[in-house]
Amino acid sequence: MRSTARAPSARVVARRAIGGRRGTDARRARTEASAPATSGASSTSADSEREFNAYIKGVNAKIERALDASVPRIRPALCLAACELVGGDMETAMPTACALEMIHTMSLIHDDLPSMDNDDFRRGKPTNHKVYGEEMAILAGDALLSHAFEYIGRETKGASAEKVLRVIVDVGKCVGSEGLVGGQVVDIMSEGAGPENVTVDTLKYIHAHKTGALLEVSVTAGAILGGASEEQIGKLERYAQNIGLAFQVVDDILDCTASSEELGKTAGKDVAVGKTTYPSLVGMEESKRIAADLISKAKAELEGFDPVKVRPLIGLADYIQNRKN
Repeated sequence: MRSTARAPSARVVARRAIGGRRGTDARRARTEASAPATSGASSTSADSEREFNAYIKGVNAKIERALDASVPRIRPALCLAACELVGGDMETAMPTACALEMIHTMSLIHDDLPSMDNDDFRRGKPTNHKVYGEEMAILAGDALLSHAFEYIGRETKGASAEKVLRVIVDVGKCVGSEGLVGGQVVDIMSEGAGPENVTVDTLKYIHAHKTGALLEVSVTAGAILGGASEEQIGKLERYAQNIGLAFQVVDDILDCTASSEELGKTAGKDVAVGKTTYPSLVGMEESKRIAADLISKAKAELEGFDPVKVRPLIGLADYIQNRKN
């Protein structure tokens, strides 16, 4: 006899596939603790990292727990910090911050699929397709992506329609063929080609689009919603481009130096499948130098901003350079 039970909605499927946590609701998140205030001066990388980690905890408390709460939400933190930096209200950027985490989670779900990077572990747990099957993993990612745009449009308050539309367009561009998808295409086409056939420019293109584009729009979207000038948006865009590339250079380094337990995913996977990385192309020491140089350039773009409000973004840059997973 045919069951009369109704099939779960796409949002329910998405929630189940990312761990069965509560659905997205920024209004509920607003009742939770606010991000800690930043004050005082810091002259060391360790101090700025500690301050950034404290900021992350505050952001985590404000973003609802539909997504994995065990990891730093870097993209939402960037969005909210950029909004506050230019004098905006964090609550105006909150829906976009939530949406960016949905999109990032979608990209991880799809990136782990057998037809893509074919990874069995993510964040120390079996990947979604290993638990729920490839079909449900694809649908979960699709649901997260579509809901992200809906959420920005429906929930954003305190910003003009023109600014919200600009953010939606920018987010769409960063995910599509000019952003994340474009980077993934070149990444797949370059797999197995070997360092002798993949140039530094090609590798930079992959990283800037596959990883950097979403980090970049996280910063610029927050700045736009916060009322930043075009000059401020330009400086923050360049900051984000540098930390985005540095993030992936460090990722390449960690793939060679960290264990699977430390990374929360399969270590050495890039080398095993024939992917060209910065260490394989320019060597380990040069890769570390490139990462450090990118972080220095990123910090230089923050000069001229409020020295207190800018500290979460400085801390984020230090975190990216020194992270262990």
